[in-house]
Amino acid sequence: MTSDDDLSARFTAERDHLRAVAFRMLGSAAEADDALQEAWLRAQRADRAAIANPAAWLTTVTSRVCLDRLRARRRRAEVPLVPGPGDGGAEAIGPEPEAEAVLVESVGRALLVVLDRLTPAQRVAFVLHDLFAVPFEEVATVVDRSVVATKKLASRARARVDGPGPDA
Repeated sequence: MTSDDDLSARFTAERDHLRAVAFRMLGSAAEADDALQEAWLRAQRADRAAIANPAAWLTTVTSRVCLDRLRARRRRAEVPLVPGPGDGGAEAIGPEPEAEAVLVESVGRALLVVLDRLTPAQRVAFVLHDLFAVPFEEVATVVDRSVVATKKLASRARARVDGPGPDA
């Protein structure tokens, strides 16, 4: 990849995937869009001659931007807004598209609540590997840890996501 046009075309082709990664990691469409914008700016400043796999590289850059944002969120002790009872939950689930959309949104919110129990590194490892099937070797480069340590992060994340068993 050598020109700005090639980079722009590749970024456009990968945009939906990158936005999905950012959204799953950050839990907000607005934050995902901001992360994508920052990833694009970083991509423009990068040495494109050194990029062997543009799709993987863009995923790594986006994941690192999200990881930075998650770490900053923890330092600022941000609390995500989780709607309470009566705030448009999934009361009227049915076969209609509107009801399905409400269900999808509520499941998404539940996933975000569960993901919020994870450390930033665990969240990255879990989202990239378990939700997007990114190989541990690539996830390890994103979190800047060994493959073994990355597998352990994902394992701990799975344990936290599963929560205590029914006997606990």
